[in-house]
Amino acid sequence: MIIDFHTHMFPDKIAKGTLDFLEGICKVRPYTDGTYAGLSESTRRAGIDLSVALPAVTKVSQVDSVNRFAAQFKEGPVISFGGIHPDCGNYKEILQQIKDLGLKGIKLHPDYQDMYFNDIRYKRLIDCASRLDLIVCVHAGVDPKSPDDVHCTPKMALELIRDVQPGKLVLAHLGGNRLWDEVEEYLVGQDVYFDTGVVLDQMPQEQFIRIIRTHGADKILFGTDSPWAGQEEFVKLLSAMPLTQEEKEQIFSENACRLLKL
Repeated sequence: MIIDFHTHMFPDKIAKGTLDFLEGICKVRPYTDGTYAGLSESTRRAGIDLSVALPAVTKVSQVDSVNRFAAQFKEGPVISFGGIHPDCGNYKEILQQIKDLGLKGIKLHPDYQDMYFNDIRYKRLIDCASRLDLIVCVHAGVDPKSPDDVHCTPKMALELIRDVQPGKLVLAHLGGNRLWDEVEEYLVGQDVYFDTGVVLDQMPQEQFIRIIRTHGADKILFGTDSPWAGQEEFVKLLSAMPLTQEEKEQIFSENACRLLKL
């Protein structure tokens, strides 16, 4: 079984415009058209059993529409998490609504939400989400939107982990995109999950394997960040890594099944 824990899709009417905008920022051509149909087809073609879509809310005004869209997708081949903005004053109510909708987690993106991850508003929100047993996925490390102003560094993440002790926190891009030396210094060994979104063909393999082994394969989730990486290509990359079969099975699906309660 294979679960891709980090993908993206958008409503059909805005998918093309959104991808065009993001392509201009990321300087990477997308691998799908950004729709549910496109992600489903990519998932099938890659031999992936389930893709988890993570919506990034960039404005408070988007919360309701994002979660209405997400609520349509609660069974495979694609399920969606909910979205929330840290500036939502009624965050407790919104998180309860997300829980009541049957969604299993939320996505936060500090760079697009223009807030540093150790801000008290994130701490309060994540504490509440943890009490509701919601998974919290966070973009971590460098982002093309603001490459010189990282809003979730490994050190910020460590502060939040120590202060909040979240139950199910997932830091994308192996704990901090392009900040992997700091990930090893501050985050390896902490009670937090990392996903592999966009990093499998970017970071040194030796360091990737070392982080897997020192942090624990039981806390690593396979993720691609589709449409910004190819699902087929990433399945092949992880399959070819010099990991044990047990480690690959944990990363490909077992850890995700445990978090998602599948």
